[in-house]
Amino acid sequence: MEYVKGLVCITCRRRYPPAPDRYLCSACGEKGLLDVDYDYPAIAGNWSREKLARCADYSLWRYLPLLPIDPETPRPAFALGWTPLLTAPRLARELGVQTVYIKDDGLNPTGSLKDRASAIAVVKAREAGASTIACSSTGNAASSLAGNIAASQGLKAVIFVPARAPQGKIAQLLIYGAKVISVEGDYQAAFLLSAAALDKWGWYNRNAAINPYLMEGKKTAVLELAEQLGWQLPDWLVVSVGDGCTIAGAGKALHDLAALGFIDKIPKLIGVQAAGCAPIYDAFVSGKPLSPAQENTLADSIAVGLPRNPEKALAAIRATDGVMVTVTDAEILAAMRMLGRTSGVFGEPASVAGLAGLAKLVQSGVVASEDTVAVVNTGNGLKDIKNALQAAGKPLSVPPELSALEQILEWS
Repeated sequence: MEYVKGLVCITCRRRYPPAPDRYLCSACGEKGLLDVDYDYPAIAGNWSREKLARCADYSLWRYLPLLPIDPETPRPAFALGWTPLLTAPRLARELGVQTVYIKDDGLNPTGSLKDRASAIAVVKAREAGASTIACSSTGNAASSLAGNIAASQGLKAVIFVPARAPQGKIAQLLIYGAKVISVEGDYQAAFLLSAAALDKWGWYNRNAAINPYLMEGKKTAVLELAEQLGWQLPDWLVVSVGDGCTIAGAGKALHDLAALGFIDKIPKLIGVQAAGCAPIYDAFVSGKPLSPAQENTLADSIAVGLPRNPEKALAAIRATDGVMVTVTDAEILAAMRMLGRTSGVFGEPASVAGLAGLAKLVQSGVVASEDTVAVVNTGNGLKDIKNALQAAGKPLSVPPELSALEQILEWS
């Protein structure tokens, strides 16, 4: 925590010491989201791109100067971060843009970008002296927390999920040994019950929209992307949006890198929501305060009808002159096929919503044919086999006879 100056309320600008269990501004309540404030001149005096290049730790922990943790606190044993950055020329040609990069965070240990936030949560819980961590989740945050705790030992996880959570994610949670509470109703119902339980039992709060430290873990995906690109960033950076924490983390990463002089170009952020659950998009377009929305999409990981972190997300997009767009479930399913067919990456529905949004913005001319783009694949497609099969269709079925196979291959 050498470089952390404190926590700052994004509403009233009050400052607080960086206690590990400080979540919100005391004066502003739920509107008082906090941001971690770093001493950038001090970091720049002791850290550089050249020093980072000599670091042999290829995990998210290579960015310790930009993380709000005590370096001496035990960390999860997972090999977190440093996920592949792929160049996808076939995808770029099909979309009609110059270059597309895929940051494949579906290859983190539990299959999603949210492993990055959960790793920070486990460290901060230890710093707070907590024995139990809890959160509400549509699935990925929950499985990432349970996996990080399993890799750390000595901590317990209590997870609240809506009844619609995909079975693949539920299976992960149970295998990792978490106590799983399936809540009748939507994500909002799960969130409210988890909030009540957190208040009653005093567990450490892993809800990323409330805990200011977790966004700092999420931002490491973009810190890696920048380093992997040799600090030459693309014109656009695309992120699917649910509660807003991931795209807010992307914005924080770009702010950090610019403040340190590591980059001289900031890409425009593209935030993509499902058309059936787009409260942050609606607020972005209208300029009005956020209103709750229905959770009517198959993209469960971004089906958040009442996000708790819209202000940070909207600020990040606007600060980069970025845009937002919505996509239908049909466009999401088509993007799943496109991504797999052209790049060999299997993304879950919420993850490929970003690619679906990019395709729509290329078609409308917002993203030009000469532009370069990076897309963050936030979750592995194996998380949601039901919808993957809906996207891919059924296999060809034949009896074990060559003649039957010949007939199928002739028309297929």
